[in-house]
Amino acid sequence: MNDALKFIPFESQYSNEFKTLNVEWLETFFVVEPYDELVLTNPVEEIIQPGGFIFMVALKGKIIGTFAFLKKGNGVFEFSKMAITPKERGKGYGNKIVQFVIRFAEQHHWDKLILYSSTILENSIHLYRKYGFIEVPIDPDIKYARGNIKMELDLK
Repeated sequence: MNDALKFIPFESQYSNEFKTLNVEWLETFFVVEPYDELVLTNPVEEIIQPGGFIFMVALKGKIIGTFAFLKKGNGVFEFSKMAITPKERGKGYGNKIVQFVIRFAEQHHWDKLILYSSTILENSIHLYRKYGFIEVPIDPDIKYARGNIKMELDLK
């Protein structure tokens, strides 16, 4: 059996897993906010149709995680909705996801990746910094109450 992670483009059959993984993660660390509920309940309308992408992460044929790219502008995408099942956290899969994310963005000739996070997620912030994301001023109209840090990776 192949132990390598597989990144599977989203299809509607994954809608429930996409939402379940994210809700579990949000409820573990924060709360599910109204905007989360909207996006997680309507991933095709809220993420894919406006030009974004969602990937499911599989290990040995089983979905263990997910993440998304939300289109923010020409060549600018937000890396968002990353979640991994609790029993698979801390095993280095975050590194593999971020490596894939950067490679995907470069292959699509995007200019910039942005992300919003929370400084209480020290491991996540460390991971993003490791791959070259830098902290930038946060938008005054951020959609998430939990978000207190904005980071970006310039791909040009």
